[in-house]
Amino acid sequence: MFSRRTDWKLTPNRFTQAQHQLHAAGREVLDLSISNPTRVGLHYDHEAILQSLTNPAALDYAPQPKGLLRARQAVADYYNQQVDPESLLLTTSTSEGYSFVFRLLSNPDDEVLVPKPSYPLFEFLADLQDVKLIPYPLLYDHGWQIDFPSLEKTVSPRTRAIVLVHPNNPTGSFVSEAERAALNDFCRQHELAIVVDEVFLDYAHDGISRPSFASNKDILTFTLSGISKISALPQMKLAWIAASGPAAQLQPALSRLEIIADTYLSLNAPIQLAAPALLDQRKQIQPQLLDRVRANLAELDCQLARQKACQRLAVEGGWYAVLRIPATQSDEDLAIDLLHKASILVHPGHFYDFHRDGYLILSLITHPDQFHEGIDRLLKLLAA
Repeated sequence: MFSRRTDWKLTPNRFTQAQHQLHAAGREVLDLSISNPTRVGLHYDHEAILQSLTNPAALDYAPQPKGLLRARQAVADYYNQQVDPESLLLTTSTSEGYSFVFRLLSNPDDEVLVPKPSYPLFEFLADLQDVKLIPYPLLYDHGWQIDFPSLEKTVSPRTRAIVLVHPNNPTGSFVSEAERAALNDFCRQHELAIVVDEVFLDYAHDGISRPSFASNKDILTFTLSGISKISALPQMKLAWIAASGPAAQLQPALSRLEIIADTYLSLNAPIQLAAPALLDQRKQIQPQLLDRVRANLAELDCQLARQKACQRLAVEGGWYAVLRIPATQSDEDLAIDLLHKASILVHPGHFYDFHRDGYLILSLITHPDQFHEGIDRLLKLLAA
């Protein structure tokens, strides 16, 4: 009765079952994995956000497959006018953006190269679009780098694109300028498109902005982002695809994407009309989040300095930190132990396709008091 693309294992894993047990027992758990910015004590301009959703023009139905020009111009302003509004296509989420791009580029069972470790959502998106994911490794040596020799071995006649996450989630590593040039050469040689997830681009911990791939002209490139992270407003559902590249490829790509978008017309008018105001919220939200991330990193480093068993891996941007720990048991078993014995929730590394056990993923946007207490409990249990 059901398609094979939805033939997922639907029973909860042991880690999820452990969370349900503690919730049912009424146990309070310190969540060191939280990714929802609306629940970590940030100060939003509630009046401006709500007022932006009351535009009377929302009562008029004027469908535009790429999105209303006013909203696309607001996104172009975010890129300091380095992006043409006509090369932008609005979506409800980056997940929808991935779906549109995968449909554009791939026939059933074609291949897309994805980084490992990285965010686990790719597997579900690929299944739903009948795309096969081929992982390529990121290597760690005083920082993360793309393993180009291994990347070369992943290409086949069915490869259509390479996915980059800039900065990566959860490693927090940006694609360097040298890597960008090498990737353009690699994609030109193998006739591949580039798909770049830049939702955390604005969160460089050193305060030095990194260039967006949205202005990459050498290779057909689809840059995905949205206000879920940029303005910490995941509930508002506004994202986009910024297409760039050689004109001979770019124009037919945009024409086809426009038809895909016209088939769904998924983005609603109130959110599009509110886009300028919602994007403007980043100016007061991003400083708060960067202060939170830096403070929690400093707290983590301070507590780690008192012991020798665990190490924080280098991180350049984003909202997460990777903790390398002694691999005395599986990461999942350890995460379950931490729940039962210390009432703290962290994500095991295998959720993000780390190549072996010995890694935990921590959220850096956790409320500072909870973060301090949670790290203290974590390190005490690991030292026991």
